[in-house]
Amino acid sequence: MKVLAFDFGASSGRAIIIEKNSGKLELTEVHRFNNDVVEINGTIYWDVLRLFYEIKQGILKASREHEFDAIGIDTWGVDFGLIDKNGNLIGNPVNYRDLRTEKMPEYVFSKISKDDIYKKTGIQFMRINTLYQLAYLAKEQPEIMDMTEKILFMPDLFAYFLTGEMRMEETIASTSNIVDPRTKEIDKELMEKIGISKDIFCKPIEPGEIYGTLKPELAKELNCKEVPVVAVATHDTASAIVAVPSAVKDFVYVSCGTWSLFGTENEVPVINEQSSEANYTNEGGFGKTTRFLKNIMGLWIFQETCRQWQREGKTIDYKEIDKAAMEAEPFKCLIDPDYPEFETPGNIPERIREYAKKTNQPVPETDGELVRTIYESLALKYKYNFEKIKKLTGKNYEYIHMVGGGIKAKPICEFAASACNVTVVAGPVEATATGNGAVQFMALNQIADLKEARKIVADSTHIDEYKPQNPEKWDEVYEFYKKNILAE
Repeated sequence: MKVLAFDFGASSGRAIIIEKNSGKLELTEVHRFNNDVVEINGTIYWDVLRLFYEIKQGILKASREHEFDAIGIDTWGVDFGLIDKNGNLIGNPVNYRDLRTEKMPEYVFSKISKDDIYKKTGIQFMRINTLYQLAYLAKEQPEIMDMTEKILFMPDLFAYFLTGEMRMEETIASTSNIVDPRTKEIDKELMEKIGISKDIFCKPIEPGEIYGTLKPELAKELNCKEVPVVAVATHDTASAIVAVPSAVKDFVYVSCGTWSLFGTENEVPVINEQSSEANYTNEGGFGKTTRFLKNIMGLWIFQETCRQWQREGKTIDYKEIDKAAMEAEPFKCLIDPDYPEFETPGNIPERIREYAKKTNQPVPETDGELVRTIYESLALKYKYNFEKIKKLTGKNYEYIHMVGGGIKAKPICEFAASACNVTVVAGPVEATATGNGAVQFMALNQIADLKEARKIVADSTHIDEYKPQNPEKWDEVYEFYKKNILAE
């Protein structure tokens, strides 16, 4: 049996055929495309119509060589499309990096206290959250909200385009900062405080349920069957965590990509004074689990650095970049990946150099020095959060599981093991697509449950282990890092 998984990251997307064969999952990429944002009149948009075109291209290419039995879609979190009374999309969705929400947290806190928001939602405070995007619309563009009949988070929007059904999948909704993680429902009081009607939200759907079937006209156009479109764990991190090949209940993971999502899987949310102070988040996972985690500005800094080099006419060779990083001087310069100046597109190498000057550190000049600065700083931020999560949960963890495309940069895995002084288990690379497919197979009754899914992933995946190297030196650097670099 085969399924088709669409995995949308913040910079690219993939269509992957996943076949379950002899107790293993086999992945075949059939389509890959860029997910480029478009800036118009100072606003950053997602090119959603182009992305839907790419979905159709993915289905068309898949159907030429494969007969698949379902489709699943996962995307990044927090962003959404607005639908009018006629079922039409009201403009292109705005990208979460757009600066329209820059002052909105303070505005929202004037309506309802920061403490109350955390108690209600258990979500870390980030200006990109749906809460602040909606508050902006209610305050600055009420005419748009007057036109709005329904709101659809990004994977729900694509599922609507495919099936005509409007639903709200639980894991993607949980990223919004407007959902109670205990009841999985939109917090009515919070919506009232910012002037948004709860009625614009769709009926919830759980991971593993079916949105609907592919529209007949689309099936005909794309030469495929009217297959079900499955509500997988549609937030990309939720899908990635399904694919963590852990045989034990308690584990720490890093979903390593544009963002580094550092966390653990709990049965219930952790919402208390300590988690609030640490600004940890409680997002929904498959099977009513809770992803207790911290969003770290991950390889976005590296990706945007590479984009700047390309704008300057350089050719990017990732193996050569990693080689240069490993040959560069260790710990020459360190950054806080979550420093606000690194959040938006632009000349990140220059911003890193300015950060070095600001913090009285040697300025990284070569490409290798810049990349080593990024990698080492991420590893130290992992260590900071590893210490935090052990305190917040009261548990010790034997391994850190690193999954996602970022683990192809082996120095990050090596540095993480050494910084955290723990074995890093790396794999699978295509964790999000794998988890997406696993949930589809569960929906089709081909995999029994999450435990079996993880066993199948472990049997299907090449796993690398990284042992700590010179952890004493990393501990020494970490003390400097905490004292002089971290903004928190």
